[in-house]
Amino acid sequence: MHKFCLTHKYHKHMEKIDYKLVGQGKDSFPEHWMKDNTGDNISEKNQYYDMYTFHYWLWKNYLQNFEENKWICFSTYRRFWKTENFNENSELKNKIIQTPPAEWSGFETILTEPTDLKNIKISKIWKKGKKIIFKNPSVLFNKNKRNVKFHFDLMHYPGNLEKAVELIDKKDKSEFIDYLNNETHINFWNLFCCNSPKLLAKWYEDVFTWLFKCEKIFGFKDLKDYETGRMYAYLAERYLPFWFKKYSKTRTWPIYFHEHQKLNK
Repeated sequence: MHKFCLTHKYHKHMEKIDYKLVGQGKDSFPEHWMKDNTGDNISEKNQYYDMYTFHYWLWKNYLQNFEENKWICFSTYRRFWKTENFNENSELKNKIIQTPPAEWSGFETILTEPTDLKNIKISKIWKKGKKIIFKNPSVLFNKNKRNVKFHFDLMHYPGNLEKAVELIDKKDKSEFIDYLNNETHINFWNLFCCNSPKLLAKWYEDVFTWLFKCEKIFGFKDLKDYETGRMYAYLAERYLPFWFKKYSKTRTWPIYFHEHQKLNK
């Protein structure tokens, strides 16, 4: 099992988890860590691409090191895959997956447990979605209208996702639009596990082809703050569950969130 833990800043709790540790972007990291700024890389785009600068590096420089039918798992410094016998009182290493659970047998991809977008609080919709409400007041009362597209528009400005989808490959475009407009659950955080480097290579080819096209629309200089700062990671986050469900056999698995106050313990 190949286990990667990604971060854009050094956190000493990562040293104790027995994962391959990955430093991204501009910060300095210990020599024994992997970095996304060697070889063929897009490390300078990390503030906009988030974990996808490492995924690009992995695709271009490291993918040949993986074997078929051996799990490749991605975590971040505060989000990890829970072990089967999770115990809140255990040390971090024992709370998170170290070997593939038996329940993963027969699957190619593991996605995070889905979040139900129908449960978005009315107060959040009022606060961030006045333009959306003006165009479609039914989102306040009809929870089935709170789909993946609605959530992206709410959190990352209306219209941005529609512009990006126009650039997606035609083999996925119509189905992806249907997914965005009809799916009311989403597998968040761009975290997944995959047991096929061939499948992973296909994902990377599709997602980066799309994201690089999107750069012509959104660029970089006007991307800022939570709403648009990591635009390319936000777009990939919507494409990822759709793509893997379409092209592989998937199941979901719970995530453990390592709280901020515990980060350096």
